[in-house]
Amino acid sequence: MSSPPTDTSRPPSLSAPSLELDAFAGDPNFMTSLARGLLVITAFGQQQRAMTVAQLSVRTGLSRAAVRRCIYTLAGLGFASSEDGRHYALTPKVLSLGHAYLSSSPLAQLAQPVLNRISERVQESSSAATLEGDEILYITRSKSDTHIMSVDLGVGSRLPAYCTSMGRVLLAALPPAQLDEWLAGARLVKRTAHTVSDAEGLRAVLAEVRASGYALVDQELEVGLRSIAVPVFNREGRAVTALNISSHSSRMPIAEMQNRLLPVLREAALELQNLLA
Repeated sequence: MSSPPTDTSRPPSLSAPSLELDAFAGDPNFMTSLARGLLVITAFGQQQRAMTVAQLSVRTGLSRAAVRRCIYTLAGLGFASSEDGRHYALTPKVLSLGHAYLSSSPLAQLAQPVLNRISERVQESSSAATLEGDEILYITRSKSDTHIMSVDLGVGSRLPAYCTSMGRVLLAALPPAQLDEWLAGARLVKRTAHTVSDAEGLRAVLAEVRASGYALVDQELEVGLRSIAVPVFNREGRAVTALNISSHSSRMPIAEMQNRLLPVLREAALELQNLLA
Protein backbone atom coordinates (compact mmCIF):
# COMPACT_ATOMS: atom_id res chain seq x y z
CA MET A 1 0.00 0.00 0.00
CA SER A 2 1.45 3.34 -1.01
CA SER A 3 0.67 6.95 -0.30
CA PRO A 4 1.63 10.21 -1.99
CA PRO A 5 4.81 11.65 -0.51
CA THR A 6 4.30 14.23 2.19
CA ASP A 7 6.84 16.66 3.60
CA THR A 8 7.01 15.59 7.21
CA SER A 9 9.88 17.91 8.10
CA ARG A 10 7.88 21.09 8.05
CA PRO A 11 6.11 22.23 11.23
CA PRO A 12 2.31 22.26 11.45
CA SER A 13 0.83 25.25 9.65
CA LEU A 14 -0.89 28.09 11.43
CA SER A 15 -4.19 26.59 10.34
CA ALA A 16 -3.38 23.09 11.66
CA PRO A 17 -6.58 21.40 12.89
CA SER A 18 -4.94 20.68 16.26
CA LEU A 19 -4.92 24.42 17.03
CA GLU A 20 -8.71 24.28 17.32
CA LEU A 21 -8.22 22.27 20.51
CA ASP A 22 -6.48 25.20 22.18
CA ALA A 23 -9.84 26.91 22.63
CA PHE A 24 -10.76 24.17 25.14
CA ALA A 25 -7.57 24.37 27.20
CA GLY A 26 -8.41 24.17 30.88
CA ASP A 27 -11.95 22.89 30.31
CA PRO A 28 -12.27 19.87 32.66
CA ASN A 29 -15.19 18.47 30.66
CA PHE A 30 -13.33 18.47 27.34
CA MET A 31 -11.87 15.05 26.43
CA THR A 32 -8.71 15.92 24.52
CA SER A 33 -7.86 12.31 23.65
CA LEU A 34 -11.24 11.84 21.94
CA ALA A 35 -10.78 15.11 20.04
CA ARG A 36 -7.36 13.99 18.84
CA GLY A 37 -8.76 10.69 17.65
CA LEU A 38 -11.43 12.48 15.64
CA LEU A 39 -8.79 14.74 14.08
CA VAL A 40 -6.89 11.66 12.93
CA ILE A 41 -10.03 10.11 11.43
CA THR A 42 -10.95 13.27 9.52
CA ALA A 43 -7.39 13.68 8.23
CA PHE A 44 -7.96 10.88 5.74
CA GLY A 45 -9.53 11.73 2.40
CA GLN A 46 -9.73 10.83 -1.27
CA GLN A 47 -6.24 12.19 -1.94
CA GLN A 48 -4.78 10.76 1.28
CA ARG A 49 -6.29 7.31 1.77
CA ALA A 50 -3.23 5.77 3.43
CA MET A 51 -0.69 7.64 5.55
CA THR A 52 2.17 7.07 7.92
CA VAL A 53 2.23 8.38 11.47
CA ALA A 54 4.57 11.16 10.32
CA GLN A 55 2.22 12.19 7.51
CA LEU A 56 -0.76 12.19 9.85
CA SER A 57 1.21 14.33 12.26
CA VAL A 58 1.83 16.95 9.58
CA ARG A 59 -1.76 16.85 8.38
CA THR A 60 -3.34 17.21 11.83
CA GLY A 61 -0.71 19.27 13.64
CA LEU A 62 -0.57 16.68 16.43
CA SER A 63 2.70 15.27 17.71
CA ARG A 64 3.81 11.93 16.31
CA ALA A 65 3.45 10.37 19.74
CA ALA A 66 -0.17 11.52 19.99
CA VAL A 67 -0.93 10.30 16.46
CA ARG A 68 0.70 6.94 17.21
CA ARG A 69 -1.54 6.43 20.23
CA CYS A 70 -4.63 7.49 18.29
CA ILE A 71 -3.96 5.24 15.31
CA TYR A 72 -3.08 2.34 17.63
CA THR A 73 -6.43 2.76 19.38
CA LEU A 74 -8.35 3.09 16.12
CA ALA A 75 -6.70 -0.04 14.75
CA GLY A 76 -7.45 -1.92 17.95
CA LEU A 77 -11.13 -1.00 17.65
CA GLY A 78 -11.24 -1.95 13.98
CA PHE A 79 -11.58 1.57 12.56
CA ALA A 80 -8.12 1.57 10.94
CA SER A 81 -5.68 -1.00 9.60
CA SER A 82 -2.26 -1.33 8.03
CA GLU A 83 -1.07 -3.81 5.42
CA ASP A 84 2.63 -3.00 5.72
CA GLY A 85 2.85 -1.91 9.36
CA ARG A 86 3.70 1.63 8.30
CA HIS A 87 0.87 3.10 6.21
CA TYR A 88 -2.52 3.24 7.87
CA ALA A 89 -5.95 3.51 6.27
CA LEU A 90 -9.49 3.67 7.57
CA THR A 91 -11.63 0.54 7.41
CA PRO A 92 -15.29 0.24 6.35
CA LYS A 93 -16.23 0.20 10.04
CA VAL A 94 -15.85 3.99 10.00
CA LEU A 95 -19.02 4.07 7.91
CA SER A 96 -20.94 3.16 11.05
CA LEU A 97 -20.15 6.63 12.39
CA GLY A 98 -21.66 8.25 9.32
CA HIS A 99 -24.63 5.91 9.45
CA ALA A 100 -25.31 7.03 13.00
CA TYR A 101 -25.66 10.60 11.71
CA LEU A 102 -27.72 9.71 8.65
CA SER A 103 -30.11 7.54 10.62
CA SER A 104 -30.63 10.25 13.23
CA SER A 105 -30.56 13.39 11.08
CA PRO A 106 -33.95 14.60 9.90
CA LEU A 107 -32.21 16.98 7.49
CA ALA A 108 -30.47 14.19 5.57
CA GLN A 109 -33.55 11.98 5.65
CA LEU A 110 -35.83 14.74 4.38
CA ALA A 111 -33.39 15.93 1.71
CA GLN A 112 -32.79 12.56 0.04
CA PRO A 113 -36.19 12.15 -1.66
CA VAL A 114 -36.09 15.82 -2.68
CA LEU A 115 -32.73 15.26 -4.38
CA ASN A 116 -33.97 12.08 -6.02
CA ARG A 117 -36.80 14.02 -7.63
CA ILE A 118 -34.39 16.73 -8.79
CA SER A 119 -32.07 14.24 -10.48
CA GLU A 120 -34.92 12.34 -12.07
CA ARG A 121 -36.37 15.57 -13.42
CA VAL A 122 -33.20 17.14 -14.85
CA GLN A 123 -31.07 14.00 -15.42
CA GLU A 124 -28.11 15.47 -13.56
CA SER A 125 -26.52 14.74 -10.18
CA SER A 126 -27.76 16.76 -7.20
CA SER A 127 -26.43 17.12 -3.67
CA ALA A 128 -27.02 18.63 -0.26
CA ALA A 129 -24.22 19.90 1.96
CA THR A 130 -23.58 21.84 5.14
CA LEU A 131 -20.80 24.28 6.00
CA GLU A 132 -18.05 22.83 8.18
CA GLY A 133 -15.27 25.36 8.77
CA ASP A 134 -13.45 25.99 5.50
CA GLU A 135 -15.24 23.14 3.74
CA ILE A 136 -18.64 21.87 2.76
CA LEU A 137 -19.67 18.43 3.97
CA TYR A 138 -21.91 16.34 1.72
CA ILE A 139 -24.80 14.95 3.78
CA THR A 140 -26.70 13.29 0.95
CA ARG A 141 -26.50 12.95 -2.81
CA SER A 142 -28.46 11.66 -5.79
CA LYS A 143 -26.37 10.56 -8.75
CA SER A 144 -27.51 10.73 -12.33
CA ASP A 145 -27.33 7.42 -14.23
CA THR A 146 -27.17 9.37 -17.47
CA HIS A 147 -23.99 11.36 -16.89
CA ILE A 148 -20.84 10.51 -14.95
CA MET A 149 -18.82 13.34 -13.44
CA SER A 150 -15.06 13.14 -12.97
CA VAL A 151 -15.42 14.33 -9.36
CA ASP A 152 -16.22 11.21 -7.34
CA LEU A 153 -18.33 12.38 -4.41
CA GLY A 154 -20.44 10.67 -1.81
CA VAL A 155 -21.91 11.23 1.63
CA GLY A 156 -19.14 12.48 3.89
CA SER A 157 -17.09 13.99 1.07
CA ARG A 158 -15.59 17.41 1.70
CA LEU A 159 -14.73 20.19 -0.73
CA PRO A 160 -13.45 23.76 -0.27
CA ALA A 161 -16.30 26.14 0.46
CA TYR A 162 -14.87 29.16 -1.35
CA CYS A 163 -14.88 27.66 -4.86
CA THR A 164 -18.04 25.53 -4.76
CA SER A 165 -21.59 26.65 -5.41
CA MET A 166 -22.99 25.18 -2.19
CA GLY A 167 -20.14 26.67 -0.20
CA ARG A 168 -20.79 30.11 -1.62
CA VAL A 169 -24.51 30.20 -0.86
CA LEU A 170 -23.79 29.08 2.70
CA LEU A 171 -20.99 31.62 3.13
CA ALA A 172 -23.17 34.37 1.67
CA ALA A 173 -25.80 33.60 4.31
CA LEU A 174 -23.40 34.10 7.24
CA PRO A 175 -23.83 37.18 9.45
CA PRO A 176 -21.40 39.95 8.36
CA ALA A 177 -19.10 39.65 11.39
CA GLN A 178 -18.91 35.87 11.01
CA LEU A 179 -18.15 36.18 7.30
CA ASP A 180 -15.39 38.73 8.03
CA GLU A 181 -13.82 36.28 10.46
CA TRP A 182 -14.10 33.44 7.94
CA LEU A 183 -12.48 35.48 5.15
CA ALA A 184 -9.67 36.60 7.45
CA GLY A 185 -8.66 33.03 8.15
CA ALA A 186 -9.50 31.36 4.83
CA ARG A 187 -6.79 29.74 2.73
CA LEU A 188 -7.73 30.53 -0.86
CA VAL A 189 -5.91 28.56 -3.55
CA LYS A 190 -6.22 29.08 -7.30
CA ARG A 191 -7.33 25.58 -8.30
CA THR A 192 -7.95 26.51 -11.94
CA ALA A 193 -7.44 29.58 -14.10
CA HIS A 194 -11.05 30.54 -13.29
CA THR A 195 -10.84 30.35 -9.48
CA VAL A 196 -11.51 33.49 -7.46
CA SER A 197 -8.68 33.22 -4.94
CA ASP A 198 -8.40 36.62 -3.24
CA ALA A 199 -10.47 37.61 -0.23
CA GLU A 200 -11.85 40.88 -1.60
CA GLY A 201 -12.76 39.28 -4.91
CA LEU A 202 -14.56 36.49 -3.07
CA ARG A 203 -16.33 39.02 -0.85
CA ALA A 204 -17.68 40.74 -3.97
CA VAL A 205 -18.83 37.43 -5.42
CA LEU A 206 -20.59 36.53 -2.17
CA ALA A 207 -22.39 39.88 -2.19
CA GLU A 208 -23.76 39.02 -5.64
CA VAL A 209 -24.78 35.57 -4.40
CA ARG A 210 -26.58 37.10 -1.42
CA ALA A 211 -28.45 39.52 -3.68
CA SER A 212 -29.47 36.93 -6.29
CA GLY A 213 -30.17 34.05 -3.90
CA TYR A 214 -28.07 31.52 -5.80
CA ALA A 215 -24.48 30.72 -6.75
CA LEU A 216 -23.21 29.51 -10.10
CA VAL A 217 -19.61 28.31 -10.14
CA ASP A 218 -18.05 27.83 -13.54
CA GLN A 219 -14.94 25.61 -13.57
CA GLU A 220 -13.41 27.11 -10.42
CA LEU A 221 -13.10 23.81 -8.57
CA GLU A 222 -12.21 21.69 -11.59
CA VAL A 223 -11.93 22.43 -15.30
CA GLY A 224 -15.10 21.26 -17.01
CA LEU A 225 -17.22 21.20 -13.84
CA ARG A 226 -20.09 23.65 -13.58
CA SER A 227 -22.60 23.79 -10.72
CA ILE A 228 -25.45 25.88 -9.39
CA ALA A 229 -26.79 26.00 -5.82
CA VAL A 230 -29.40 27.60 -3.58
CA PRO A 231 -29.60 27.80 0.23
CA VAL A 232 -32.22 26.14 2.41
CA PHE A 233 -33.29 28.11 5.49
CA ASN A 234 -34.86 26.90 8.73
CA ARG A 235 -37.70 28.64 10.54
CA GLU A 236 -35.24 30.97 12.28
CA GLY A 237 -33.94 32.16 8.91
CA ARG A 238 -30.57 30.40 9.19
CA ALA A 239 -29.15 28.60 6.16
CA VAL A 240 -28.90 24.99 7.36
CA THR A 241 -27.94 23.36 4.08
CA ALA A 242 -27.56 23.99 0.36
CA LEU A 243 -28.84 22.11 -2.67
CA ASN A 244 -26.99 21.97 -5.95
CA ILE A 245 -26.99 20.48 -9.42
CA SER A 246 -23.68 19.80 -11.13
CA SER A 247 -22.94 19.17 -14.77
CA HIS A 248 -20.16 19.26 -17.33
CA SER A 249 -19.57 22.58 -19.03
CA SER A 250 -19.48 20.95 -22.47
CA ARG A 251 -23.11 19.90 -22.28
CA MET A 252 -24.64 22.49 -19.94
CA PRO A 253 -24.44 26.19 -20.96
CA ILE A 254 -24.63 28.75 -18.17
CA ALA A 255 -27.89 30.13 -19.55
CA GLU A 256 -29.51 26.70 -19.36
CA MET A 257 -28.43 26.29 -15.75
CA GLN A 258 -30.01 29.63 -14.90
CA ASN A 259 -33.18 29.19 -16.96
CA ARG A 260 -33.90 25.46 -16.56
CA LEU A 261 -32.08 24.19 -13.46
CA LEU A 262 -32.38 27.16 -11.10
CA PRO A 263 -36.21 27.10 -10.95
CA VAL A 264 -36.08 23.38 -10.14
CA LEU A 265 -33.60 24.01 -7.33
CA ARG A 266 -35.62 26.86 -5.89
CA GLU A 267 -38.77 24.76 -5.92
CA ALA A 268 -36.92 21.92 -4.18
CA ALA A 269 -35.44 24.27 -1.57
CA LEU A 270 -38.89 25.62 -0.75
CA GLU A 271 -40.22 22.09 -0.43
CA LEU A 272 -37.43 21.15 1.95
CA GLN A 273 -37.88 24.34 3.97
CA ASN A 274 -41.57 23.52 4.43
CA LEU A 275 -40.65 20.01 5.58
CA LEU A 276 -38.23 21.43 8.14
CA ALA A 277 -40.77 23.92 9.50
